[in-house]
Amino acid sequence: MSATTVESVEKRPALTSLSEEEIMFQSSFREFAEGEVRPRVKDMEKAGKLDPELIKQCFEIGLMAIETPEDYGGAGSSFFNAILAIEELARVDASTAVFVDVQNTLVTNAFIRWANEGQKKKYLPQLAESKVGAYALSEAASGSDAFALKTRAVEKGDHFELTGQKLWITNGNEAEIFVLFATVDPDAGYKGITAFIVEKEFEGFTVGEKEDKLGIRASSTTELILDACKVPKENVLGDIGKGYKVSIETLNEGRIGIAAQMIGISQGAFEAALNYSSEREQFGRSINTFQGLQFQLAEMAVEIEAARLLTYNAARLKDEGKPFLKEAAICKLYASRVAEKVSSMAIEIFGGYGYVKDYPVEKFWRDSKIGAIYEGTSNMQLLTIAKMITK
Repeated sequence: MSATTVESVEKRPALTSLSEEEIMFQSSFREFAEGEVRPRVKDMEKAGKLDPELIKQCFEIGLMAIETPEDYGGAGSSFFNAILAIEELARVDASTAVFVDVQNTLVTNAFIRWANEGQKKKYLPQLAESKVGAYALSEAASGSDAFALKTRAVEKGDHFELTGQKLWITNGNEAEIFVLFATVDPDAGYKGITAFIVEKEFEGFTVGEKEDKLGIRASSTTELILDACKVPKENVLGDIGKGYKVSIETLNEGRIGIAAQMIGISQGAFEAALNYSSEREQFGRSINTFQGLQFQLAEMAVEIEAARLLTYNAARLKDEGKPFLKEAAICKLYASRVAEKVSSMAIEIFGGYGYVKDYPVEKFWRDSKIGAIYEGTSNMQLLTIAKMITK
């Protein structure tokens, strides 16, 4: 990392809302992102997959089980610290960030909240030690209408048979444990939806094609194919017919993780633009001495800080057991908008260099676009906010 990059990182505002322990966590996450993730970013982007050695290191340093209680092999830390980790990783590479994000805010979170003791003892240590998890809700016909599921679960004695197809599944190639949703009764609507714990090796389960995406290209986004997949009855997560509750409440928390990803992307793009503007000369002086460009940088800094504080507030509310549905929707909506805006402005500050892959900002812009789509589109966030403020 160049001296100018170090300097720009140190110029980040010291938020009074962070405790000494949280600052220590944040520093360790940043050190890992700089030392282990950054050197691999270009190669992973080109290959379209995460480095297996990096995945191993994520487990070794506890990034994959931040909230998991120590009794199950995790760090026993807070949701807020998970958010700090996601932000710091996304500042360097959004693909690594979403890999860690899904494991913590969706998969592990679902097990902690909804699994029975036997399921926790079996799966949480695996997820903490070496096995990647994925969250399988989306289908071809169920995007924003998440409960229009076609995947069917039929009871067969001591097991269920699941048949259907899932799409857009993050971590699909790496995952060995899936939280997967299917309906036991299509006529019952959302009341038929049930959550299942599906292992990659279960009979009738196949990981399909990896999507060729605009951004987060090293993150695997795949289809899942279930052909009479046999799932033991003891692998029902929560109650039969209550999968809608598992999915809604888990996604509410996951949206804060997406906001953290977007903050990291924004911060990374901003730092790159700030450094470049101090080095690039036009008309005999650095371009950051021109007031017009200074105003652009100031605008970026304001937007990032606002998004960060909205996100931190939502994470604090979650940790304190207070209602946070509206705040989660707000921070995801706003942070995704900021990420697109800031990364786009960064490209303009770089000029022609910003448009080519030899420089970092075009990747930040490509990675930012997904923030307005996954785990609830921007329109769905607006709908949630509108319902909360008008009820």
